[in-house]
Amino acid sequence: MADELPLSAEFPRADEAQWQALAQKALDGAPLSRITTKTEHGVPVKPLYRAPDWANDPSGLPGVAPFVRGASATKDVYLPWDIRQVVSHPDPAIAADQVMEALEGGCSSVELRVDAAGEHGVVARSALDVQNILRFVRLDLATVALEAAGASTAQGIELAALLAASHVTRPTSSAQIAFNVDPIGALARTGALPGRGDDELEQAARFARDAAAEFSLATTIRADSRPVHESGGTEVQELAFLIAAGADYVRALMTAGMGAEAACRQILFTASVGADYQVEMSKLRAARRMWSRVATAFGASGAMKLQAVSSRRMLTRRDPWVNILRNTAACFAAGVGGADIVTIRNFTDAMGPPGKLARRLARNTQIIAQEESSLGRVIDPPGGAWAIEKLGEDLSSAAWELFQQVEREGGLLKALQLGVFQAGVADARAARFKAAAKRKEPITGVTDFPLLQEEVPSIEAVNLPAIVRRAAEASGRAPANRTWAALRLAAIDKATLADLSRTTKEDGAEADPFWPIRLAEPFERLRDLADQRAIAGRPPRIALAAIGPLAEHAARVQFAQNFFAAGGIDAAPLTGDIAALAQGFKQSGVSMACLCGSDKRYTEEGVAAAKALRAAGVSRLYLAGKPGDREQELREAGVDEFIHLGVDVLASLELAHAELGLMR
Repeated sequence: MADELPLSAEFPRADEAQWQALAQKALDGAPLSRITTKTEHGVPVKPLYRAPDWANDPSGLPGVAPFVRGASATKDVYLPWDIRQVVSHPDPAIAADQVMEALEGGCSSVELRVDAAGEHGVVARSALDVQNILRFVRLDLATVALEAAGASTAQGIELAALLAASHVTRPTSSAQIAFNVDPIGALARTGALPGRGDDELEQAARFARDAAAEFSLATTIRADSRPVHESGGTEVQELAFLIAAGADYVRALMTAGMGAEAACRQILFTASVGADYQVEMSKLRAARRMWSRVATAFGASGAMKLQAVSSRRMLTRRDPWVNILRNTAACFAAGVGGADIVTIRNFTDAMGPPGKLARRLARNTQIIAQEESSLGRVIDPPGGAWAIEKLGEDLSSAAWELFQQVEREGGLLKALQLGVFQAGVADARAARFKAAAKRKEPITGVTDFPLLQEEVPSIEAVNLPAIVRRAAEASGRAPANRTWAALRLAAIDKATLADLSRTTKEDGAEADPFWPIRLAEPFERLRDLADQRAIAGRPPRIALAAIGPLAEHAARVQFAQNFFAAGGIDAAPLTGDIAALAQGFKQSGVSMACLCGSDKRYTEEGVAAAKALRAAGVSRLYLAGKPGDREQELREAGVDEFIHLGVDVLASLELAHAELGLMR
């Protein structure tokens, strides 16, 4: 037995009662519940977890059911998780170069995002296109994954067939491919499928069965909760969606003739991870716990192959450099939380096609985490940590209830067609936007500490019409003598996407789609409007009338500057007595002003200052702070609005834009 290392032996023992007494003192009499936060779904997150919170550890050991601590008892210290990068440049030739750039730059796998229209991915329309893009890739050394996007979202099976056909002249038994066929995800993203839901599941299962026979190392199906996350859903909704999708696919695969164990091995589970690493690590562990329970019910072992992709909804177009920090936190959560595969988005994703710097940083974030930070050298670092284990258990319990509700509705595919799940996600999205508008969910660089004069990173220029035109010409010369019904993997090496595509039926599955969001977008639109109306490069302005000495007004001046900068409005302080403030405003050439000072100063001089500024020509007057019991008096003196923590910042800025004539 290993000797104990008493790291805290030099400190006196403390108990929870002592901590509570100190916390109560710091809270100045407020209840301890004030520092118990909640996740987006309302699951409590305590400020302190202790052994009684996790008295009976059901997580087991790494590599042992329920696989919460990972599917394997060992870890490759040189590659603790698969570093996967997405390649999505629309030009197939450039995409081919970027595939090799990723692999030579340290990635262990690539994900090819394909969109026949080119707006969201590579314009690959034939098996020959796919073969050319991957011509230098050894699939026995590096995994190639597939993602159908944009106009090709519902063509996952067809694209998977093209990928299989492009490899038909090479050994298939050693090929590491993730075909990622996902009709449920396609329905969630687009709101429509070519055929009835059951038929689409059957088609996917038949492809998986046939492909698995030739590509023994491949996964063929993807269960993907990213549509829920990226449209604003909660962590509990993500988990329920992910596990329900997996259950639907296992049922379809078993109906197609596969055993439960083989069916489970065909599925790659994919989830988004954000910057809140405590919640995200717990979410990944909860996913493993839930899937082990479901797989066991089917008669399988329950090990899950899990891919984590950094969240897009958290990324910003303004001050995008902060996205590097967000991605780093997500990378930490994914790697330490037990993901088998990690994909980090480019920090310029919200701006457009990534440049070389963005692609390199996306790779190096993971490489540094593995090689310099040594995050993968310990098997399951959070294992046994009461805070992570208990929160993961609470998340899985809440998600299990929602999963059972989906199952009662006939499975996820049918639940989506009924629309109940989407309604819950829509409620979560509205609450999230409301929190962002009030800065309760701060967005650094956009709602908090915005930079009006920011340095913008470069993105890659793309001549999409020319790329699409060349692809159309190439497709026109390809043979088109095969039908979907007659396809065999070994007989379509010259087929095109048009050959394989099915005609959408009148009774095709339909559902309300999940619309992706970015929380920063409403504020970024205001910034865009302000930039368009900037004069000689100078943004619209508001005067900050600072009353009293610097020590009294500095905090609220800074608050007001950040407040208005979130809408692209520059805030210039004016100082001096009331007469000087009025004179300074007249000379400033602006139309709006905001009073900034201490509560005491507002009591003594607020009314007089408001009247003087109104007399000087202020069209809209703000006051930084809460008015207290003097609100009526201050309003009568000319104050139009009070800005403070908790107000709807977005609504206030929209009114300010209207006052400045910036709104369209």
